[in-house]
Amino acid sequence: MRASRKLSVALACPEGPWPHPDWPDSDDPYVGRVVRLRPPSPFRVPDGVDVVVLHCVDPVDRLRELRADGVPVIVVAPRRDDETVMEVLRGGAGYLVEGDYCTRMLSSAVVGATVGHPHLSPAACTVLREGTLRVSADDAATERLRGLLSRRERQIMELLSTGLGAQEIGLRLTLSEKTVRNNLSNIYAKLDARGSTDAVLRWLGAAPVLRV
Repeated sequence: MRASRKLSVALACPEGPWPHPDWPDSDDPYVGRVVRLRPPSPFRVPDGVDVVVLHCVDPVDRLRELRADGVPVIVVAPRRDDETVMEVLRGGAGYLVEGDYCTRMLSSAVVGATVGHPHLSPAACTVLREGTLRVSADDAATERLRGLLSRRERQIMELLSTGLGAQEIGLRLTLSEKTVRNNLSNIYAKLDARGSTDAVLRWLGAAPVLRV
């Protein structure tokens, strides 16, 4: 996906320095400006910001303190337990495990956040899937919910739950991005989900599911 304009990012680092002082690069196709939010917290996001990147040690508490007023958030943190990743995802934010991403992935995550896709780094995806699949292995309600989806829709949900966006899913399945997005709209309706985050939580059995 290409941004129609370069995005403005607010950077909040309440507990230490930001590890990428040279990000974004001058030739970054997506991110054009970074605004540093200064302590003390809770941070308040200024007008004109498209996405907030929150770099911290304790993301659950810090995310609650953040006054983002509807602006999407990406968390960068060292924690890689499934409970933390799940709570961040339930809060509507993306999650990048520190040391498990590159600045190019960060820029892609920023773009994805603007269209409602909470990006997860590979390690975050792994702990999320392992934790939720362990909890929901015998969850009959979740299996019945998954049964509402067609074979193609199940393939798309498997890839969406690993942190891929519509364009990446299309490349994997040899589908156009528009086709993937149409399928996602149908999936959200069938799962009674408000968007990709809610759909992933329901697919993995990590959120209350509707009776089917």
